[in-house]
Amino acid sequence: MDLATLKKLKPSEYEQAADGYRAVGDMASASKDEIDNVIAAGMRKALKGQALDAALGELKQLSANFHYIQIECGLVSTALNGFAYDMDAARKKLLSALDDAESRKLTVNADGSVTYPEGQPRNGVELPPKGGTVSGTTDPTAQAVGRQAAGFDPNTHHAEALAIADRVAAALKEATEADAKWEPKIRALKADDDLTVSNRDLKDAQSDMAGVRDAGKRYLDSIGGPPKDGKPQANADWWQGLSAEEREAYLSLRPDLVGQLDGLPADIRDEANRVVLDEKHAEYQLRIDSLPKPPTNEWTWITAGGYPSKVHTDEWMDWNRKYGDEYRRLNSSLKGMNAIRTRFDQTGEGGLPEAYLLGFSPEGNGRAIVATGNPDTAQNQAVYVPGTTANLSKVGGDIDRMTELWRQTQQSTPGASVSTITWLGYDAPQSIVKDAPFEHYAYDGAPAYRQFMDGLETSHSGPDDAHRTAIGHSYGTTLIGAAAQTGNLNADDVILAGSPGVKVGSADEMDVPHGHVWNEEADGDPVPDIGRWGHGGSQWKLGGGTFLIPSDEVFGANQMNTQPETSGPTSTTGSEGHSEYWNHGTTAIKNQALVVVGEYGDVTAPR
Repeated sequence: MDLATLKKLKPSEYEQAADGYRAVGDMASASKDEIDNVIAAGMRKALKGQALDAALGELKQLSANFHYIQIECGLVSTALNGFAYDMDAARKKLLSALDDAESRKLTVNADGSVTYPEGQPRNGVELPPKGGTVSGTTDPTAQAVGRQAAGFDPNTHHAEALAIADRVAAALKEATEADAKWEPKIRALKADDDLTVSNRDLKDAQSDMAGVRDAGKRYLDSIGGPPKDGKPQANADWWQGLSAEEREAYLSLRPDLVGQLDGLPADIRDEANRVVLDEKHAEYQLRIDSLPKPPTNEWTWITAGGYPSKVHTDEWMDWNRKYGDEYRRLNSSLKGMNAIRTRFDQTGEGGLPEAYLLGFSPEGNGRAIVATGNPDTAQNQAVYVPGTTANLSKVGGDIDRMTELWRQTQQSTPGASVSTITWLGYDAPQSIVKDAPFEHYAYDGAPAYRQFMDGLETSHSGPDDAHRTAIGHSYGTTLIGAAAQTGNLNADDVILAGSPGVKVGSADEMDVPHGHVWNEEADGDPVPDIGRWGHGGSQWKLGGGTFLIPSDEVFGANQMNTQPETSGPTSTTGSEGHSEYWNHGTTAIKNQALVVVGEYGDVTAPR
């Protein structure tokens, strides 16, 4: 880049263009939300049939188009702001050098060289040192021109000219490098000329994000990131301190980071995590599509020792050795992602409120935090922790449980302001035998759960403090107990279902007000009595013994009925075994809903 171009360049013009793209992205985002949460939701609430399904399919594609526009416009806006930032920094250095040259009566030429005048003669009689032109310290004649001649003082203007020329050259070099860095990144931000957002389009957007993030590192660094290991309030303060364009930069380039920050508003986290979800879904789908499918002839029969045996075919074994592990990993992750999308598509059914994706990652066992209803405005919040074997591939069932609980709260207290949240924010034990007996899964996950609960308090914007209930199932209750034992749970009530033990021996140790620990144990649930030997608590100081679980009377929890009830305005069915606590129409879920909305007087105890 030459001097004249950089001098007259106006970074503000690129910033204005960035504002325009951001405005288009905001309009696309608003249109997407209108389609998903108003138009489609209203249709699901009022209509049924094939015509509805066809219309919803068209609306879903239109929503995807708007989401893609939002993603790409955010990247273009951030790229333009990043380019403007880099060029403005170089231009300011150039203008500063030019101002200093003018004040020293030095002439900066079009090629960046600097002409300086002759010097002052010594004693006012000798010939003055000659003037000249230099192009910086790399100019091979620079030192020769300024070398002291016999009988003369060196020309002091020469050193000044050298310094100015170096500054000009550095500014031009910086601008040239910035231009070369940004040009291919911005040029790449070009969509296909069709109306279908394909997996390849989203994978390309993911690549675009990485490219702009790499080029914009200096720009992001200038903004400053969230506090390292920051508490929810510190995260919220950081976000509040950002300008609109700075927020756009982080949402566009680091949605994975923004989406996991406890304390940020739910709609911001949801926006960020949906980008990650869509792009990861596209990436995984493209990858699994590129792998050979499992052979259909997986099994065959052989005779060994005179007895028939069913074994894998050689063809399947060869496929499994080459592709099996990756195929299953991708397939499991896609199953979980599709379950989250299914919940998005249920908004409006039976009045179901919109869903918020408050956390997501397909790495490892996966992470998914899904809210039914906006927790920032809800007067009642319920945060459910699943237990052993919970992972991304199985998250659909856990989401369904909290969807059903939300529906039950509306039956118990019509119009209640409620947000029910599935919190898969930890590595749950994956094996009942090999993992579940160990407590480290609970203690390792407890800090993240406490921080999430604190974040709900921080981001809540309702007129009054929210009523917050911690809900756990199976090993999830152990995590909640560990969280209460080792810190501030930040809950008003605790509901425990099928608990193998909570690491403490008394309800008063659960960090909620006295009388606000509630327990359910269904008939035929084997987990409580088996689990107590690994996760039961003790009351040595109170003389109550050891290996105590919430189902024990001495523990002090309020026991809730899980048996059928036929009296009252509606009859309910009973729960059996370890997995029916959230089944539709059960006494167990009815009682949970009453606790969530604070209608304690209507909760029924076992007969």
